[in-house]
Amino acid sequence: MSVPLCRAYGIKNCDTMKKALAWLAEHGVAHEFVDYKKAGVVEAHLADWMTRAGWETLLNKRGLMWKKLSEAERADVDAAKAAQLMIQYPALIKRPVLDTGSQLLVGFAPEVYAEKLK
Repeated sequence: MSVPLCRAYGIKNCDTMKKALAWLAEHGVAHEFVDYKKAGVVEAHLADWMTRAGWETLLNKRGLMWKKLSEAERADVDAAKAAQLMIQYPALIKRPVLDTGSQLLVGFAPEVYAEKLK
């Protein structure tokens, strides 16, 4: 087996995650999948991800988990509050988070993957 080119962080049963992992496999991109909900790696990586991608990019305000939050939880979100929410509710992190070491790609867009991973 080849050495992984990148780590794909996400949640296994997420449809977007499935599409991204299928794309990586179809295009021969060696990768390791890490289910951050089960592995509990969010807290260890979140500060780095926020520095590299920005909390606004990481925080998924379009997903079901965001809609389930209370009005108070959704109000006045800044970097500190976003970090706390993403640690408490990992499903709030946009998926996948793909870390190649040199770049961090958040979300799945086939054209971006094609450009950045070839």
